Amino acid sequence: MGFSAATSSLGLHNSQWNFNSQCHRQRVFKILAFNSKSTHQSPITPQISNPIKTLRASSSKIESIQLDERTSSNEVKKEIEMCYELIRRLGRGVVYLGSSRMGPGHDHYIQTQELAREVAHLLECTSWSGAGPGLMDAATQGALEAGKPVGGFKIGKEAGEWAATNFHPYLPSETYLTCRFFSARKHGLVDAAVRSSNREKTAVIALPGGIGTLDEAFEILALIQLERIGSALPVPFILMNYNSFYSKLLEFLDVCEDWGTVSKGEISSLWKVCNSNSEALGYLADFYDLAPAKRK
Repeated sequence: MGFSAATSSLGLHNSQWNFNSQCHRQRVFKILAFNSKSTHQSPITPQISNPIKTLRASSSKIESIQLDERTSSNEVKKEIEMCYELIRRLGRGVVYLGSSRMGPGHDHYIQTQELAREVAHLLECTSWSGAGPGLMDAATQGALEAGKPVGGFKIGKEAGEWAATNFHPYLPSETYLTCRFFSARKHGLVDAAVRSSNREKTAVIALPGGIGTLDEAFEILALIQLERIGSALPVPFILMNYNSFYSKLLEFLDVCEDWGTVSKGEISSLWKVCNSNSEALGYLADFYDLAPAKRK
């Protein structure tokens, strides 16, 4: 990866950088040096003879390099393989999808943290998320409180964040991957929930969220519908309807049934709508036929 591509992948093209400024040149090199030391990904070691000349590349040049990476099937393939390797190391488990905008203090954050803690105790598996802020962070915190493994597929910038960053504020770098491609991130989130044996206990839990959450939730729902997931070993899919958050969505899906775009009862057969943590925990315990002593 060239130096311009490296600065692009770090999100530097989003800022108004004055490459003729000494302080900005130092800032670029500090970020690159920190990235090479602090992430489990391959260190960035730019091979350049004239860094100042290279840094003067126009924004259009930077964007064109980024486009070349986006259209390279090999680049996407490499990142998907990295996602699979992370899952292989940490183990499959429960995948949490949720808003990046509901922070500590929000009712849904508190409920999610409690749910993730109890689910981790119940299923004794790895907890996965997008490794971002909001409800993703609540799920991470809850699983850590339970003393269970945590993994994540981060993206440089989440909705609602002003700054892009490749680093998680507290998770060890070997437990998450910062993805450049949403497609690779989605592959990771899907594969983390796929059961390969009866011993594995996994689930998908869709928490309150916006466009990104709905995108991921309905993609996984479609994969279950088409039996790309769960055809041999079913995977429970839970929609957490905290404070009736998804009630209007459920009404819309009923309208879809009326119009015939989905079959009667089709959606309800693909997921379980839960209004409380106790309902979700009870459903998972029944799904995996866990002994009553395992229920929290």
